[in-house]
Amino acid sequence: MNQQDIIDFIKQSDSPKIKYAFTDIDGVLRGKIIHRQKFLDGLADGFGFCDVVWGWDSADAPYDNGKTTGWHSGYPDAPVRLDIETFRQIPWEGNIPFFLADFSPSPTGQPSTYATAACPRSLLKRIAAQCQEMGYHAEYAQEFEWFNFRETPQSLQEKNFQQLEPLTPGMFGYSILRPSLESAFYHDLFDSLAQFDIPLEGLHTETGPGVYEAAIMHDEVIKAADKAALFKTAVKEIAYRHGAIATFMAKWDADLPGCSGHIHQSLWNLDKTNNLFYDADQPDRMSELMRQFIAGQLYCLPHITPMFAPTINSYKRLVEGAWAPTTVTWSIDNRTTALRILNHKEAYTRVEHRVSGSDTNPYLAIAAALASGLYGIRHKLPLDIPASVGNGYDDTRNGVLPKNLAEATQAMANSPVAAELFGAAFVDHFARSRDWEWRQYIRQVSDWELKRYFEII
Repeated sequence: MNQQDIIDFIKQSDSPKIKYAFTDIDGVLRGKIIHRQKFLDGLADGFGFCDVVWGWDSADAPYDNGKTTGWHSGYPDAPVRLDIETFRQIPWEGNIPFFLADFSPSPTGQPSTYATAACPRSLLKRIAAQCQEMGYHAEYAQEFEWFNFRETPQSLQEKNFQQLEPLTPGMFGYSILRPSLESAFYHDLFDSLAQFDIPLEGLHTETGPGVYEAAIMHDEVIKAADKAALFKTAVKEIAYRHGAIATFMAKWDADLPGCSGHIHQSLWNLDKTNNLFYDADQPDRMSELMRQFIAGQLYCLPHITPMFAPTINSYKRLVEGAWAPTTVTWSIDNRTTALRILNHKEAYTRVEHRVSGSDTNPYLAIAAALASGLYGIRHKLPLDIPASVGNGYDDTRNGVLPKNLAEATQAMANSPVAAELFGAAFVDHFARSRDWEWRQYIRQVSDWELKRYFEII
């Protein structure tokens, strides 16, 4: 439907309400239900939304180092605008109309501090526009792994997040048997997500108790990020309906594999007839454009790691032998490197970014992936890093990834490369939010410390 069709549908709908949401800096969906008339009245100028959403963390604790907003500014309303093209209906909520929103400038070009400094979707829109101006159509998809538990929000609190019951027991990746234990949930995921305009390419168990993996169908880069951002909350809501809790933590148990959020990416000509990463006449069928794109991603990666690993927990996943990379590497069809190249056929030729975890904000992770690839093309960077052979964990010739969020954040905050990619205002806001996250962590006394030191030291 075009924009007018959607407006007419809303006007004629039996439902007097619509739902909208946007992601904050942590990728958490924030939004509300509004009356149909308020929706129609706000299409041109947007709606007021308390800008505290850019001044607090995922637990609603206000930053003490905020610059974009804070106690010093009084937390005023900010103009949030609905994107009519994101219209869909939520099948598990009576088909209530739903829209994604962001804090982009108004149709008349009225500037938005939040779009420049904080809004993840607005950031991706700017980078996608740069991509198009360079003559490329960006085709993207994100895949996710996540664990499912037979718990509720209440039981998690009562158990203090200990001794949780996984949906199914044991290590059984790619199992046909295990999903049959929860077939209603399994098929509801696939079917309901499709009805919510998040079609899956595949859904299967991964190795670990109660863990699933889903690959979302690829799409234009902004639409792909929209689907990825909605996917995580949609899965959690569908799980609730089946008496389950889904977690997208990067690493919930030290003895189990972590959860990835790999990003699949390719550049095409603007009419989408040719995959510009594929060249049958070049070595390994890799075009010069693809080589520059890879070189840019590898060069920028140490400068922007928090975009792919945004939490304290992210770095518990990025360890050797845990199916996640630790080195700045690339290779063809190798799951131990940061970038995995898949190019046996033009239609499927792509770069898989394997640093990204399931705990990412999809808008930020995808924006970082695209921006860094375009950086390589814009600067005509040569791919002078040899492809890794065998175990990528042993290939440290081009450096290793940061070991924790503090190290990664400091590198990004001081990086002229990051400022060039995203703008100084965004880098400042994002780095402040990651610094806050680190400081909340180091104040805590963990169970490990109590068990190790309480009696003996």
